[in-house]
Formats: sequence, structure tokens, C-alpha cells
Amino acid sequence: MIAPQLTVDGQAVRLPVGSRAAALLDDLALSYAADPDTVGALLAAHAARVLRLDFAEVSDDVPDHVRAMRAAEADGTREALLDECPSADRLDDVLTPDDAITLGTRLTKLAAHIRHRTTRSPRP
Repeated sequence: MIAPQLTVDGQAVRLPVGSRAAALLDDLALSYAADPDTVGALLAAHAARVLRLDFAEVSDDVPDHVRAMRAAEADGTREALLDECPSADRLDDVLTPDDAITLGTRLTKLAAHIRHRTTRSPRP
């Protein structure tokens, strides 16, 4: 489960997921080393689709249905790449009701701590 933390400056709540990204990158590198042609082709295809999607999102001339199609294409190549990474199935937390309540409580406590420290009213 994600363990929320205060940032170093104490001004925000941090949800650390960097270790998961590191595991995913490691898996991707190992997959590429094992089959560079296939994984390289998937990476190139995904990059092209992401660029097309980025263009569609910032362009005023692209209709909404084209944006949706490009997003679906990018999702497809992303899923294909994630299929090459064994740790990809561990990226999403699936919380039991008790775990969800615990996470919500932790977030609330940390946020309340920040608010309490930063919203002091001046003395009359």
C-alpha cells in the first residue's frame, strides 16, 4: 500500500511511487535486452503514437473523435509495452475497504497537520 508522507518542506503530502517506476524501467530494460527488435519496435511505435496524441491535444484543428482515436492508439501501444514488463501488474494498488479507510485517514491526518501549521490566525 502507498504510504503517504509529508514533503521535506512540510507543505504537501507525497505519495511515493518512484520505486514502482524504477521496477518498471528495470523490467523494460531487461525485456529490451532479451528481445531488442520486438521491444524496440514497440517503443518506437508507442513514441510515434504519443507524439500524434500530443499534437492532437494542443491543436485546435483536430476534431474530438480524432483525439479519442489517438488516445486509444497510445493506450494500445502502452499496454503492449506493459505486457513485456512482469512488474506492471504490481503498479496499481488494489485496496480492501479497511486499507482504503486507513489510507484516507493517513492522508487526512497529514493534510490536517499541514493546514494547522499554515493557517494560524493572528492574535487579536
